[in-house]
Amino acid sequence: MKEFAMLKEFKEFISRGNVIDLAVGIIIGAAFTGIVNSLVADIIMPPIGFIMGGIDFSNFFLVIKGAADGNMNFASVKAAKEAGAVTINYGMFLNTVINFLIVSAAIFIVVKQVNRFKKAQESAPAAPPPSEVYLKEIRDLLAKK
Repeated sequence: MKEFAMLKEFKEFISRGNVIDLAVGIIIGAAFTGIVNSLVADIIMPPIGFIMGGIDFSNFFLVIKGAADGNMNFASVKAAKEAGAVTINYGMFLNTVINFLIVSAAIFIVVKQVNRFKKAQESAPAAPPPSEVYLKEIRDLLAKK
């Protein structure tokens, strides 16, 4: 019996609007992450790299342990990984931090606009309930007679 009660409680929890809104938010957030990753990798980082002399941040790395043949010099992270080297990829971390800052700024702007919209709705005078409108109409009709 306890399992059925828990299943019923779970069904009630999942059918609440907030849980569904949360799920939709997570899905949209995942899609938004792809857009931001492309924005950083394809739009923002190339000009920064160009300004800094053609440097690609994603290829900033430190070799901790070289390849099996003792080689410690690699042209890229990919080449180091293929050779079996152990690396600290601080350039990729830098790209991830920039992604985070852009996502945070975008979310801040969206939340700020939503709050502004809510504040405008709250400050607008509320329409009277229909019953009050009908009572006023009846009063006016009786006053005319």
